[in-house]
Amino acid sequence: MAKIRVAVLGVGYMGKFHAEKFAALKDAEPAGIAAAELVAVADADAARAAGVARALGCAHTTDFRTLLGNIDAACVAVPTSRHFEVARACLEAGVHVLVEKPLAPTLAEADALLALAQAKGLVMQVGHLQRFNPAFQALAADTARPLFIDIERLAPFKARGADVDVILDLMIHDLDLALALARAPVEQVSASGFRVLTDAIDIANARIEFADGAIASVSASRVSQAPVRKLRVFRHDGYVSADLQGQKLRYARRSAAGGEAGIEVVERGFERVDELSAQAEEFLRAVGGRRAPLVSGEQGRRVLALALDVARLVDERLARHAELQ
Repeated sequence: MAKIRVAVLGVGYMGKFHAEKFAALKDAEPAGIAAAELVAVADADAARAAGVARALGCAHTTDFRTLLGNIDAACVAVPTSRHFEVARACLEAGVHVLVEKPLAPTLAEADALLALAQAKGLVMQVGHLQRFNPAFQALAADTARPLFIDIERLAPFKARGADVDVILDLMIHDLDLALALARAPVEQVSASGFRVLTDAIDIANARIEFADGAIASVSASRVSQAPVRKLRVFRHDGYVSADLQGQKLRYARRSAAGGEAGIEVVERGFERVDELSAQAEEFLRAVGGRRAPLVSGEQGRRVLALALDVARLVDERLARHAELQ
């Protein structure tokens, strides 16, 4: 296969890692995909672009548009407010796009990108990274119906990502996981949240009820003292706790042998996977085969709609409280 010419647009914290992963795929062709040729990186900060390019042996520019005639695919890792502008320019130029989450700041912009990608016959993948975690993939492949999904993500405050609220910054990852696990339409959503260190929502909780009776509770904070990541799925036969960082699952079930407290605990580990590399490989595989990726633009749009609904409900609740004061 011919190499797929790739550029990474925006090489801040995440973009730099994206560039490293694509650069590392220049020789190997995992699972029959075409290798990548990292043609260039682009960033508004000329010094940052030059530094990444020098380390990876590619070209650099401050204007991504100068690259559009010379690349087949682009990874869009600019700030969320520019996702639509940059992704649209790429698609209009016939370039396949992997865009960091969220797909766009608004549903109208997301819909415009989806329509453009479909009209041009281009791949558009959204960067929901934990979908490539082997522990989560095993959990999602389990056919047992979840009754209750409990997800918690707490993180210390970082200026990076503060251009959006905690719902689009952190919670959207876990809303995506909840949708993938539930496998049923959303029927009702309630939410609460608060501003703490920024003018946007910094801590939030959402309760999502699905059409099959399953319920998900998703909490996110970017103003906590220490990082916390929890994902638990309760089912008729017990529950599963996922250690996504350690890529392990811990099952607790009623013990047929009558063990301690009648509970049997089994742990399942997986061969370590670099999720960011796996995501890059999936993008190249989708581009090479002109097929839908694991996390398609349509799926990115679905979770964006849910995240914006959560944000709206939080804002409405805060407005009602303000009226009562």
